[in-house]
Amino acid sequence: MSEVKISAEPRTEFGKGGARRTRRAGMVPAVLYGHGEKPKHIALPAREFAAAIRKGGANQLFAIEVSDGTQVLALPKAIQRDPIKDSFEHVDLLLVRRGEKVTVEVPVQLTGEAAKDTLIVHDHDTLSVTADATKVPDHLEASIEGLEAGTQVTAADVELPSGVELAADPELPVAAVTAAPTAEQLEATLPEVEAPAEEAEAGEEAAEGAEAPAAEGEEAPAEAKTEA
Repeated sequence: MSEVKISAEPRTEFGKGGARRTRRAGMVPAVLYGHGEKPKHIALPAREFAAAIRKGGANQLFAIEVSDGTQVLALPKAIQRDPIKDSFEHVDLLLVRRGEKVTVEVPVQLTGEAAKDTLIVHDHDTLSVTADATKVPDHLEASIEGLEAGTQVTAADVELPSGVELAADPELPVAAVTAAPTAEQLEATLPEVEAPAEEAEAGEEAAEGAEAPAAEGEEAPAEAKTEA
């Protein structure tokens, strides 16, 4: 994965109030840490950061140039998002060096199509791997082509690029192929539909009215007056 150059500003305001003011200014509050260095609080341009994450994923490598002259390489370690605004609230960035090995979680994509009349159940969407900090893959792939019901895909089945090592348990389940339910099985799981209470009461009242005898002095229904 190629690195993305991004500028940053030192951040001197802290706490919720300072973070809100930083975000209102179109920046994302962030902190740089690692290699025994004292944590450095910075602010990243929100649009540029969001664009890089959309393109490269959560493991995008950043070449950060801070306005005070600091130049570092860093990987996102933790990203906090606002689910309503779909914006970034805060980012923890881990300092890395070229040639340094890092352990990260990488998304897994399933390729191909399983056998007919099967369903795929995802157990884990990411896998922990170890790779060069400058060569972390944006995703991994595992083939499900032609797999029959009852087959399980484990971490050991995932294809790893050159230089990338599996850090997770090889037996960790990634996905399982199961038999698709039949129409009868699906129908059996559907809840019975009951008429709304108001409609049921209205139906009962109508039935009672139809069965009630005519009151004294009232004419009977036409059918009752007809002689055989």
